[in-house]
Amino acid sequence: MIRRQPGMDRFLQLLAAGVAVLLLVAPPAMADDDIVEVGVNWGSQLSHPLLPGSVVKMLKANRIARVKMFDADSWPVGALVDSGIEVMLGIPNDMLETMSSSYGNAQDWVKENVTAYGDKLKLKYVAVGNEPFLKAYNGSFMKTTFPALKNIQKALDEAGVGNTVKAVVPLNADVYVSPDDKPSSGAFRPDINGLMTDMVKFLHDHGAPFVVNIYPFLSLYQSDNFPFEFAFFDGGKNIQDKGGVTYSNVFDANYDTLVHALKKAGVPDLKVIVGEAGWPTDGNKYANFKLARRFYDGLLRKLAKNEGTPVRKGKMEVYLFGLFDEDMKSIAPGNFERHWGIFTYDGKPKFPIDLTGQGHEKLLSPVTDVKYLPNQWCVFDDGAEDKSKLPSNVQYACASGDCTALGYGCSCNGLDEKSNISYAFNMYFQMQDQDVRACDFEGLAKITDKNASTRGCLFPVQIISASARVAPALLLAALLALLVIVFV
Repeated sequence: MIRRQPGMDRFLQLLAAGVAVLLLVAPPAMADDDIVEVGVNWGSQLSHPLLPGSVVKMLKANRIARVKMFDADSWPVGALVDSGIEVMLGIPNDMLETMSSSYGNAQDWVKENVTAYGDKLKLKYVAVGNEPFLKAYNGSFMKTTFPALKNIQKALDEAGVGNTVKAVVPLNADVYVSPDDKPSSGAFRPDINGLMTDMVKFLHDHGAPFVVNIYPFLSLYQSDNFPFEFAFFDGGKNIQDKGGVTYSNVFDANYDTLVHALKKAGVPDLKVIVGEAGWPTDGNKYANFKLARRFYDGLLRKLAKNEGTPVRKGKMEVYLFGLFDEDMKSIAPGNFERHWGIFTYDGKPKFPIDLTGQGHEKLLSPVTDVKYLPNQWCVFDDGAEDKSKLPSNVQYACASGDCTALGYGCSCNGLDEKSNISYAFNMYFQMQDQDVRACDFEGLAKITDKNASTRGCLFPVQIISASARVAPALLLAALLALLVIVFV
């Protein structure tokens, strides 16, 4: 007989159940002898994210054993359940006030994002904030970061997982300085020396590491006088430090500057993890595939040797930044911010890279099951009658889209005026899921099925966002489940 359901309550329950089931589906765990040591940063500032399950399959195909996240979004985290991949979850800076002002809030976060997964999630660290002491933040998080760190660690301890899960604070290398540019003179920044000293002692007392982000690219980008070869691991530039110590690259020099700062703060043996290290591939004259590949090849070869640095020998733990290009990142630091990925926006490897550091010429396995929007582009309509509004429309397209590849020295720098306009229009059009209304620009644009890529510049076709793909599937699954129950 037919059983009628009163209202939509049952349907919504089924829909939620469908979501939960999908979140927990993951590939088999990785074997310990089938992994690479290096980790990766999986960012989330993309207008069209890939399916988390597909990303996790890619990570496993490339034997990547560690992932650092910038939040605790249940969708990608759920895809990591039972994967065997070690995870560092993030608490964004805008949540530091919440975590610091109430211990109960910290308890709730740990309950929802840590203990709720049990031992199915291989959680190792909780990153409390991200580079919260950057000078650019003007002290916005100075009063909340350390209290938030203490509250989260206390909540982890009381939840019974504090021995295996540690709270950390990923920090930019600008938290320490060297007045004479020698690593041995390294010390924490004078304005935060007291705070940093208290914090590193807390980390030491709780068995947690110091997480630092080191970017040789930024050293090169920020100073015209920086020696180019010193940014890489195969250069010919050396600097001498006290005691006959020699440095051949800025990565080692920066790392040891921190080691000396930790020694002066009273924790000389505190473990150090490099939370971010990478090289962008567009958005600046120094950001390209050739230099990125040179940097990664040198870094990975170094890590494979387990040689450490002149001051701290041995194995290093490093997370590459980042996994994918992120077209929603702020470009305030520079146009290169959206091009840090070792994979393109659609999950394809950009260049050969051997994560084992053995120097093999091979491409990483791509993300599979990627679906694209139709092969169509939005371009400048040269036949438009009124072109007086071109400047304002191009400005709008770039402000709301992504024109970072058009700058000096970038991949699309060589376009003519018409192609520049078309690039801007198309990037906005693609970001808006090819909505026909997004290719108008007051009558200055038109849609074409002819590939607009030109002069070595790719005019991309956007992928179908993960949410757009999953929502209809979940709805169908819920409807089918409902029909099974109704027609019994």
